[in-house]
Order: sequence, then C-alpha cells, then structure tokens
Amino acid sequence: MKKRLNLRGNPGFISLLASLLSILAGLVFGFLLLLILNPSNAAAGMANMLTNGVRDMGNVLYRSTPLIMTGLCIAFAYKVGLFNIGASGQYTMGAFFALFCAICLQLPWFLCLLASIVGGAIWGFFPGFFKARFNVNEVLTGILFNWIGMNLVNFLIPNITMQGGMLATDWGGSASDRTAALADANPSAILPRLGLDKLLNYNYMNVGFFLAILVAILAWVVLKKTVFGYELRACGLNRNAAEYAGINAHKNIVLSMVISGAFAGLGGGFYYLAGGGQLNLLQQISSLGFDGISVALLASCNPIGCIFSAIFVSYINLGGIAMQSQGYATEATQIVISVIIYLAAFSLLMQSKIAGLFKKSGRKQEKEGAQ
Repeated sequence: MKKRLNLRGNPGFISLLASLLSILAGLVFGFLLLLILNPSNAAAGMANMLTNGVRDMGNVLYRSTPLIMTGLCIAFAYKVGLFNIGASGQYTMGAFFALFCAICLQLPWFLCLLASIVGGAIWGFFPGFFKARFNVNEVLTGILFNWIGMNLVNFLIPNITMQGGMLATDWGGSASDRTAALADANPSAILPRLGLDKLLNYNYMNVGFFLAILVAILAWVVLKKTVFGYELRACGLNRNAAEYAGINAHKNIVLSMVISGAFAGLGGGFYYLAGGGQLNLLQQISSLGFDGISVALLASCNPIGCIFSAIFVSYINLGGIAMQSQGYATEATQIVISVIIYLAAFSLLMQSKIAGLFKKSGRKQEKEGAQ
C-alpha cells in the first residue's frame, strides 16, 4: 500500500505556504491603504501595481539582482545565528572596490566582480571578528560600519587618482560628485548582456541575474550538503553544544560574516557594473541592505527562496512607480509598498504558526483514530 504524501509535515511546503499567505496579507493591507488614500482609484492603482512588472520584466530582473545578493547576505548569517545588519555597508564597499578596479585600474568585468567580493568580505570581517573575539553584538558593529563605510567611500570618491583616470570625473577632465560612467571610462568592465537586453527589452539587463542565481544555488549546497555548512548551522542552533562537539565556533562566526559580506559586496558589483548607474556621494546609508532583510525573511532564510522573494520585492517596487499615474503621490506609494513588503516578510512568524496548527491537527486526528 502506497504511503500518502504528508505535506503538512514537510518543512518546504510549510515555508512556501507561509510565504504565500504573508504576501497575500501584505497585498490585502496594501489595498486597504489605497482605499483610505484614494478610494476612487484604489482598484486601478492596485491593478497597475500588479501588472506593470509583467510589461517590464527585464527591469524587474535587473533590479532583483542586487536584492538576491543582499538577501543571501542576511540569510546566510542568520543560519549561523547572526543578524548581519551591516549589509548596506558591505554592499557599498563592494560597489566601491568594483568601480575602483574598473575606472582607475581599467580591469575587465570579471576581475571587478572579484574585487567587489573582496570589498564586501573585508567589511564583513570586522563585525564577525568583534563578535567572535570580544562577544560584541554584531548588530551594533554592523550599524557602525554602515556609517563608517558610507563616509569612507564619500571621502575616497573625489580624492582617488590612478593611472587609468580619476575615479570621480565626467571623463572630460572636470571633477564630479560621482564615479565616471563606465561606458566612457572602461566599456570592458560592463557586464556582458549577451542579447538579454534586446530579448527582455531593457537596456541594462545582463548576465548578472543568472550569476546571482548560481551563487544562491552554491550557497544552498554549501549550507545543506557540506561538512562546513553543517558546522555553520550547528553553531547557529546551539553554539555551546557545537563547541562541546569540537567545532571551532569562533572561526565559523568570522567565516560566516566574511562570506555574508562577500555576498552583499557582490550585489554592489552586479548593480554598478551593469553600466546603468554611477556611485555618487551618499547622503544616507544604502537602502538595499535593509531591503535584503525583507527578502531573506520572506524566503524563510532559504538561499533558493531568496531568488523568488527578491523578484517579488523588485516587482512590487516597480509596480509602485506605475501607481503614480493613478494620482497617488510618491510618498503614498512608498507607504503602500512598505506595508506590502514588510507584512510579506512575516513569513518566519507565519511559518511557526502554521507548523503549530498542523501539529495540533495531527494530534487530534491521532486521538480520533485511537478511539
């Protein structure tokens, strides 16, 4: 006799169901907000939000690429019991390292991507080291290094000159408040597009999206299928028990934060090496690191899930732009988008609730069967 497939006890099914229910809750509350802000255009506004991304899928995938990486940054650290809120600083340093190598050193795109990994990893090392060596809370050091990274980059951008050229310039010789455009400074540093820009009808669509997917799969394999990943997860579940079993928890904490930072740094490389933006003097910490928190939580901190949750967050953000054509102010659309995304990110809480309900239902069925 064949066994019935018990989806209720399947963690993957519970995680997927929790994410879908959280997204639905976010969309419902977002629609209620639209009704409050502008009742006559609420339906049209929500329809635009939900359909605009379909018409502009190339832009959605392009914008989701750095989100996949910052989501992986948060998710990887979380699996080791750490909360890497320093993703924004690591993303910024990765972007800076990539652009420095592209503009000043005139290196090709793949070496610039490696440089972005190094930049993010260096900035991830410090919170990990202070946590492992002095037990300083990684949230505190992460926040501090976000600001240190932002101000350091602001200082370096207008003050670095190398043989290849000045980092901050319009490439006509005069200084600027942003890095040079890659199309003028070093076209070989722009990520290959391989016809994806024409296929998806978006100028800056490139191979970065598919490279990000490969990195997410690699992260999943490392965490789930290797001894190193097992040791990292063991440290996250119970650090004292892991140390008692002979696992070097201090080393794993540092390594996990370095890898986590490398993911965020690579996200910065993917974004700026696409050739569609220039890193300017920052007035505030990059929001992409904080958006990565939503991506990771919506994916229940699963590396593969981060791919889909990043696409969803990118899709909703782009849809918010379309809402403005229905008479909604920019601030109103941002409120609605924030409500949808942050309610959607409640999937971890929803997951525990669903698992509890399934267990209660299972026990009830067992009692009824015994009677």
